[in-house]
Amino acid sequence: MSRTHTLLLSEVLKKVHNAKTKDKKIEILRENDSDPLRMVIKSSFDPNIEWVFPEGEVPYKKNEAPEGTEHTVLRKECRKLFRFIKGGDNTIPQFRKENLFIQMLEGLHESEAQLIIDAKDKKLHQVYKGLSDNVVKEAFGWNDQYIKET
Repeated sequence: MSRTHTLLLSEVLKKVHNAKTKDKKIEILRENDSDPLRMVIKSSFDPNIEWVFPEGEVPYKKNEAPEGTEHTVLRKECRKLFRFIKGGDNTIPQFRKENLFIQMLEGLHESEAQLIIDAKDKKLHQVYKGLSDNVVKEAFGWNDQYIKET
């Protein structure tokens, strides 16, 4: 059965994880390149990006809906991530940011919610084998500041 829907970001990174060579990992990232994918990866790799939440577990109820029936997807939700980055939105009180973050996680497929938590904890490179600094920089044409070189 062929799948025609767009891959979840967690599925893209799972494919990167399963790829055997650096070149194949880069190819997968390039084939699935999107602003949401870049945002999530950058939020984990760029040391200048600080999340407003501490590292570790997040107390949320996992969405157990089957894949494809979840309420929302990270590709759409990622435009809200700036709220959870230090300096991104200073108008929302911290307790409200925590509530918004939990609501977002509960609406996402379980694998995407975990992906965001791993990005928050700056450990995508530990969870997805071969998703290294060099691989993401080469795939997206980023310099050492995680900015696309022109």
